[in-house]
Amino acid sequence: FFLGGSDTVEFPIKFTPKNPGCYHCQILLKSSCDIRVYEIECVVSADQADAQLEFLTPAYQAVTQEIPIRNVSSEDWRFEAHLEGQCFYGPPEINVPVGETVQYPLTFKPVAES
Repeated sequence: FFLGGSDTVEFPIKFTPKNPGCYHCQILLKSSCDIRVYEIECVVSADQADAQLEFLTPAYQAVTQEIPIRNVSSEDWRFEAHLEGQCFYGPPEINVPVGETVQYPLTFKPVAES
């Protein structure tokens, strides 16, 4: 494509995904003397949401909250968990296959009243 002596042309694309994930497509451009194929990959992240959990339990008794992690993308997910704070426990990693929901068990086990 040559427009007004420039060797570039704008090609605006509007993409409105319904879910987070990785989206692939090909764009085929043809002219009388050229054929070009562009591979495009769009990675869509979910909006970040703030969350708050409140644990109430007698001293020395553990309580576990199952936190659902839903994978609506087109690829399997592998998470590493880094817990901060005293008395919190959970698996160091979790795998969430495509299309599934996996529960992350977050446990709070207080060692004193507070």
